[in-house]
Amino acid sequence: MTTLSELNCCREADFADALHGIYEHSRWIPQRAAHKRPFATVAALKLALQDAVAAATEDEQLGLIRAHPELAGKAAIAGELTPESASEQAKSGLNLCSAEEYATLHRLNADYNMKFSFPFILAVKGADGRGLPRQAIIDTFTRRLKNQRAGEMAECLRQIHRIAELRLNDLLHVQLDFGPAVMYWSEVIGAWSDAEDGLTCSYMTPAHQRTAGQLAEWMREAGMEAHIDAVGNVVGRYACGRPGAKTLITGSHYDTVRDGGKYDGRLGILLPLAIVRHLRQHGERLPFDLEIIGFAEEEGVRFKSTFLGSNAVAGQFDMAQLDAVDADGVTMRAALADAGHDVGAIAAIARNPADVLGFVEVHIEQGPVLLEHGLAVGVVTAIAGSSRYLVDLTGLASHAGTTPMHMRQDAAAAAAEIVLMVERRCGQAASLVGTVGQLQVPNGSVNVIPGHCNLSLDIRAADDAVRLAAVADVLDAIAQICARRQVQSSIRQVVSASAAPCAPWLMDQLGAAVGRAGLPRFDLPSGAGHDAMAMAKMTDVAMLFTRCGNGGISHNRLETMTADDADVAARVLLDFFRNFKPREAAGV
Repeated sequence: MTTLSELNCCREADFADALHGIYEHSRWIPQRAAHKRPFATVAALKLALQDAVAAATEDEQLGLIRAHPELAGKAAIAGELTPESASEQAKSGLNLCSAEEYATLHRLNADYNMKFSFPFILAVKGADGRGLPRQAIIDTFTRRLKNQRAGEMAECLRQIHRIAELRLNDLLHVQLDFGPAVMYWSEVIGAWSDAEDGLTCSYMTPAHQRTAGQLAEWMREAGMEAHIDAVGNVVGRYACGRPGAKTLITGSHYDTVRDGGKYDGRLGILLPLAIVRHLRQHGERLPFDLEIIGFAEEEGVRFKSTFLGSNAVAGQFDMAQLDAVDADGVTMRAALADAGHDVGAIAAIARNPADVLGFVEVHIEQGPVLLEHGLAVGVVTAIAGSSRYLVDLTGLASHAGTTPMHMRQDAAAAAAEIVLMVERRCGQAASLVGTVGQLQVPNGSVNVIPGHCNLSLDIRAADDAVRLAAVADVLDAIAQICARRQVQSSIRQVVSASAAPCAPWLMDQLGAAVGRAGLPRFDLPSGAGHDAMAMAKMTDVAMLFTRCGNGGISHNRLETMTADDADVAARVLLDFFRNFKPREAAGV
C-alpha cells in the first residue's frame, strides 16, 4: 500500500514510478511535480500534478490527450488498454455495449477526431466514482461535439484530471468521509419533482414538502433536534450542551428553479449535515451550538417572492407577501395553510442577533471561475447587488418594403443597439456584468418594421458604486439611442438589491481552513444572489464556493460537481468549525 508519507520521502525517480499510471503514458507529469514535495494533503498532491499539466506547452498537453484511448474504440476491442483504462471503461459497461451502441460510439469517435484532431476524453466513472450509464456517455459525447476546439481541449484536460484524481484515490486508498453521502442524498431528493421531466421543486408543492420532511428525518438520524417552522424552513440543531451558548448558523435553500440542478442550494444543507453525522459518530461536540437551516424558498419561482425562508429568520419577512398569487390563483397564505403551517407563527421565527455568532453558507459557484483555475473551493468576498429593469420601446410599425431606411422608427433596431451597448459598458469592470435576458417583438411580422419591442435589463456588481454608475450610464445611453432613432422608451425598475459584503474576520477563518487543507486561498465575488444576502441583515456572513463541472453551468439539469470536491469543501468547513473564533476573540 502506497502512502502520502512514502511519496513525500522517496527519491524523485521512485515518486515518478509510483505515479506512472495516474496520467496515461505521461510519466513527465509526476516528474515535474516531484520538486514541490512534501505535500501536506492528498488534495495538495493532486493540485501539484494538475499544475504541472497547466504549465506544460500546448504540444505536451495535446500529447497527453492523445495518449488516452477512444471510448469503446479499437484499443478496447483489441484488449490493448492499460489496466487503469480497462477497469474504468468496464465500470460503465463499455465492454458490454450492444452492436448499436458500438456503432454509435464508433461514429462519434470518428466525427470527434475529424473535428478536433484528438480523442474524446470523459471520466467515465462519473462525478460520484460509481460509473456513468452508457446512454449518459453517448449524450455527453453528442453534446460536446458542438463545442469549439479550444474549449473542448480545456474540457478534455479537466476530464483527464478527474480520471487522475480517481486513480490516485485508488492508489492511496483515499477514504471520502463526506462526499459520497452528499452525492447520494442529492440523488434521493433530486428525484422528487413537480414535473415529470427534470427537477422542479417550488414552494409548498408536494415535492417541496416531501423534501422538507426528508431533510428533517436525516437531521434527526444525524443526531440533531429538527423541526419545520411556520414558513417551511427545516431547522436542525446540534447543541454543545452548554447553557446560554450562542449559535453559529449554516445552511442554504432546498427549493429549485424550473428544470434546475441537484446541488444549487441543497449542497449547503447536505454538506454540513454530513459533518454533523461525522461529529456525532465520533462523539464530538463543538464549543457552540450549530444550526443547519434548509431555507424553504430562495428562487421565487411560484410566488415571485425570493428569500422567504432566510428573510423570516432575519426578521425581515414581509407579511404582505402572503397575498401573492401563483399561476393557478392560489395565494401563498392558502398554500401554507394547506401544508399545515400557521402564518401567525412566522414572526416568531426571527432570531435575536445577540444570540447568533454568524452565518456561513456553502454553495456551488454557479460559474466557471474555480473550474478555470483548477481549484475545488474558493472564499466569497461579496454577493453582488442587482438592478433589474423592464424596458418597453415604442417606435412606428410600417411597411418593410416601402419605408426608406433613414425614415424608420424601428423599435427592434433600437433594442439591438441597446443590447450591444449594455455588453460594452458592463465589460469595463472586473466584477460588473450586464444581461438582456428577455427580448421580444410582440405580434411581429416578417414584412412589418417592428413598432414595439420589450426587453429586460439585469446589471450586477459586488460593489454598489460600480453597479449604480453602470446603471446610470446605461439608462442615459438608452435615452440617447431612443432619441436618435425617434423611439419612445418606458423603463420600470423591478429589483434593487444592495451588495452584501462578506465579513473579513469570517473570510480569514475560512481562508485559513482552506490553507490547512493544502490548497491556496482563492477569493472571488458571487454574481448570483444567495440566502446569505438576507442573513447579512441580521449577522455577519461568509460563503464558501465549491467548483461546478460542465463549464460551470447551473440552474440547469447539466449542473454537476464531484464527490471529491464535496469532500474537500466538507473538510474545510469542519476545520472552520473546529477552529472557529467568535468576532470578539478574532480581534474585531
